[in-house]
Amino acid sequence: MKRALFILGLSALTLSACASGGIPNTGPATSSGSTVPAPPVADIAATPAPTRDITTAAGLGAVRGPQITTLQVDARKAALAMDSFRTSCPGLVSRADNSGLTQGSDWVAACDAVKTWTNDAISFFAEHMDAVQVGNGRAFATGYFEPEIAGCRTPQVGCDVPVYKRPSDLIDVDLGQFSDELKGRSIRGKVSGTKFVQYDDRAAIENGALAGRGLEIAYASDVVEFFFLQIQGSGRLKLPDGNVMRIGYESQNGRGYTGIGRLMRDRGLITDASMQGIVAFLHANPEEGRKIMQENKSYIFFRELTGAGPLGAMGYPVVGEASIAVDVKFIPLGAPVWLSMDRAEPNGIWIAQDTGGAIKGANRVDTFWGAGDRARGIAGGMAARGTALVFLPKAAVARLGL
Repeated sequence: MKRALFILGLSALTLSACASGGIPNTGPATSSGSTVPAPPVADIAATPAPTRDITTAAGLGAVRGPQITTLQVDARKAALAMDSFRTSCPGLVSRADNSGLTQGSDWVAACDAVKTWTNDAISFFAEHMDAVQVGNGRAFATGYFEPEIAGCRTPQVGCDVPVYKRPSDLIDVDLGQFSDELKGRSIRGKVSGTKFVQYDDRAAIENGALAGRGLEIAYASDVVEFFFLQIQGSGRLKLPDGNVMRIGYESQNGRGYTGIGRLMRDRGLITDASMQGIVAFLHANPEEGRKIMQENKSYIFFRELTGAGPLGAMGYPVVGEASIAVDVKFIPLGAPVWLSMDRAEPNGIWIAQDTGGAIKGANRVDTFWGAGDRARGIAGGMAARGTALVFLPKAAVARLGL
């Protein structure tokens, strides 16, 4: 769902704390709240000395991790991860890896093997891959989910918040075409006369900048709920007749993201910075809430989804408890990632299948939890610290000299 993936509630407020935190001294939390002995991550070598370019995993440096068979892994979640890895393989072997860690050909052996693999998933990963620590390995995880909100296909009383498709005048510019130094960077905007300018921000769009252009694919009943559906990047509209219309990310207006949770807490407007606390304030203070939401200038455009989904940045469906969003400069899209965190839910093997505007930096991940109340509850309060390891093909690890 190549989303402008944003940090919710408490997650946004703890990001800076995570950046200075260390690898936990205890093992991952269990479902009962107790801890288990620490995995052998503490024995990994110290953070490698950065080379010239620390904006990618290859430049930041990587070291060999422990044997995959020694890691604490839930067999059920590992099986989900292997299924998602299998789904990602066609893109994995053909995509350019912006992290600098792998080449498409590195993944061919594993992708061929997974087609007919019948043994357990942990054995598969161990046989075809090695664990690697990128940078210091310190991870921070938030969560996202697929929300369901009330909506309609045509405007009605109480259902009139437009859901727009991508406007035809929204243009993506690949800056690498103009300078080798800008390869991998892009901007988004529109042409005004003879100049390329920023596209309309959230306030302008909500005040009617796109009205009358036939861009509406549906309508939402609640502006606050739709704001958070935009944050998730996809969702379901429950229609008046009981049917469901699924919508997914099509594009974004190119404007930067402002996390309103931190903003509201800094202003003393809330003490409960969870997603639920933020929503409660916005509903209780609709005029002030609208102005606050408009301080986030980023705006998401959608398309109707009719097949499997929601779709991640690779173009494949993301799967609850198996898919994560990552920064592709540090983790290859399609690669397995092992997490050992200070809360139980995110621990285990995930597959990097998505990206997000707020998911930046080494070992920064956003875990996908599916749809429904449970998914909403876990994702809305997810803010976990711990350790991340990336599983790379043995050929790539050998070429990197690890």
